[in-house]
Amino acid sequence: MNKIIIEIRAGAGGDEAAIFAGDLARMYQRYAEMNGWKFTVLDSNQTTLHGYKTFIARIGGDGAYENLKQESGVHRVQRIPATEKAGRIHTSTASVAVMPVVESKEVNINPGDLDVSFFRSSGPGGQNVNKVETAVRITHKPTGVTVSSQASRTQLENREHAMEILRSKLYEAQLEKQRAELGSLRREQIGSGDRAEKIRTYNFPQDRITDHRIGKKFSNIEKILDGDLDKIVKAFKKAEKE
Repeated sequence: MNKIIIEIRAGAGGDEAAIFAGDLARMYQRYAEMNGWKFTVLDSNQTTLHGYKTFIARIGGDGAYENLKQESGVHRVQRIPATEKAGRIHTSTASVAVMPVVESKEVNINPGDLDVSFFRSSGPGGQNVNKVETAVRITHKPTGVTVSSQASRTQLENREHAMEILRSKLYEAQLEKQRAELGSLRREQIGSGDRAEKIRTYNFPQDRITDHRIGKKFSNIEKILDGDLDKIVKAFKKAEKE
């Protein structure tokens, strides 16, 4: 699987959670660049402080899914936010979902099940960026799954991107159902975004990242957030072999 969709959502923690979601988006983008992968933003909902409420991108390149599949789950950050005047440490979360891009033949979607609407894409703070309604929102009526795309300049491209996101989400839901039927019910990738459901903690005061699934600690947070994910990826591959 050489193409994935990565979805990042700000969780608990207000503005700081959105800033952290932005940090994670940048980390994956830098990691993709380092590997020579193609990184395409499909949809984002930016906040005024360089953060994101939601950020969805497609990453294409050799080994993209293999290297990033362990990123799915709730990421927690502990630091003094840029918005904090009294110097207190805050805890915030952002959730990440990594889904393979699937071909249209792998997921059967009935056009009659889709509710498609168009709107103007918005920038930070919600102001409209385009004078024409190029952004696309699609709801899959049987499941209630809603996706949108507003990164491209044309309605057609945004519609294609939104359909790609929808196929990946429905495919993931199918897999989830199969796993449940096999008796290995796995919690939803995203969880509730609550602070408790964490896979990894980024502790800035101690300059330490802890991955709670493999019990490993990594130092040099700034470097890792700048895309240096290799040691985490390698640690997971080693754990898988063991």
